[in-house]
Amino acid sequence: MTHPLTVDVWSDVVCPWCCIGRAHLLAALSAFEHADEVEVTYHSFELDPSAPPVSEGTLAEQLQRKFSVSAAEIDAMQDQVAQRAASVGLDFRLDIARPGSTFDAHRLLHLARATGHQEALTDRLFRAYFSEGAAIGDPATLAQLAADAGLDPDAVAEVLASDRFADAVRADEATAGSLGVSGVPFFVIDRRYGVAGAQPSDHLLGALRQAWTEREDT
Repeated sequence: MTHPLTVDVWSDVVCPWCCIGRAHLLAALSAFEHADEVEVTYHSFELDPSAPPVSEGTLAEQLQRKFSVSAAEIDAMQDQVAQRAASVGLDFRLDIARPGSTFDAHRLLHLARATGHQEALTDRLFRAYFSEGAAIGDPATLAQLAADAGLDPDAVAEVLASDRFADAVRADEATAGSLGVSGVPFFVIDRRYGVAGAQPSDHLLGALRQAWTEREDT
């Protein structure tokens, strides 16, 4: 086989189902016989493109306004999501989550892709937002998280001080639109098979095996 099996993932770093979906993907890859010949790429998708760098109030308060429901209902919803996360080894602290713009985070993920650190930065951003209460849209916070993931601090500072990779973020989002993606996570396997949502790892494993088998047959 001359080129890897590609898995393209559209996600946002403040999307709980994207974080859970990534855990499912990693579990599927751990069971996939040809995992060393799979190339995973994360693509930009903003759940709220109009969000300020750091939003006022808690995530729960934002969700109350968005869905016009009670605080108790939001608490129950967040508990359910946290339980799902715990079932795949993730420690969600949605009560301390600090929502905000993810545009700069996505720009840094493009830098990380170019330098071979995208998986590490994706992991660091998810943990920071969902478990540590980090303000994901704050430049200083992003710079530290990027350094944690092994990115060069000078390169990170250069990106954050400019509009570098802004076009790449918008191009990812335009591609998502052309594919009809309205929610994330969304997986495209071997540029042929689309899988929407945080599907179980067995489902993703089956899709990987099917794509691999069909490549061998052609």
